[in-house]
Amino acid sequence: MTNKMLSQSIADTILSMITIEKRFAAGDKLPNENELSAQLHVSRTTLREAIKILTAYHVLEIKRGKGTFVTQEAFAQEPGLGKLSDRKVNAKDLYEMRLIFEPEAAYLAAIRGTDAEIKRILDFGEKIEQEIKSGQDRTDNEHSFHKAIAQATHNEFMNQLMPILYQAIAKGVTLSAMSPKAVADTVGDHRMIMDFLEQRNAEGAKNAMKIHIMHAMRELGIG
Repeated sequence: MTNKMLSQSIADTILSMITIEKRFAAGDKLPNENELSAQLHVSRTTLREAIKILTAYHVLEIKRGKGTFVTQEAFAQEPGLGKLSDRKVNAKDLYEMRLIFEPEAAYLAAIRGTDAEIKRILDFGEKIEQEIKSGQDRTDNEHSFHKAIAQATHNEFMNQLMPILYQAIAKGVTLSAMSPKAVADTVGDHRMIMDFLEQRNAEGAKNAMKIHIMHAMRELGIG
């Protein structure tokens, strides 16, 4: 991936952190350059370029001597499909949609993802395991894990689908809290997906994601 493409990809990631993952609100200050570049696994030069892109689109504002802040305009940047994510769709439809798109996303991520993007997926997977072991809510990192896979496909439409799929992921997390079997499945399934992605085994990643979603559907009683 060229430096320009990587900067654009990181700009997309930061925009998703703001508008989809809701990590930052209007007026919030971003973490400092060292912290954010380490979190995103990119150089400070690449991060600066990404911030320049988002500043040009009025998503971010640089205040000299103070830092980089999220603008109100950032929340007008939601993709067109974002409105669909507000609809309450039934679990069966959501999980069927996941079954159609996410195995293929894992396949493409294994082929197209940069080393930094694969590392980001693995980091979220590790955080989820830690949260499960300590009994913490893992919804945010579940969203981030699947979003990071979608971003590694370098397919913009796949990224735009994520706000809709978040509903299904959140439903699955809520349900699995009542099912030790579902929690065990999540740990095993995520580990399998992560291992195949790390090996760049596209078919393996695809099949592991399919198994993961089918496990969740079974636990929901819609498999």
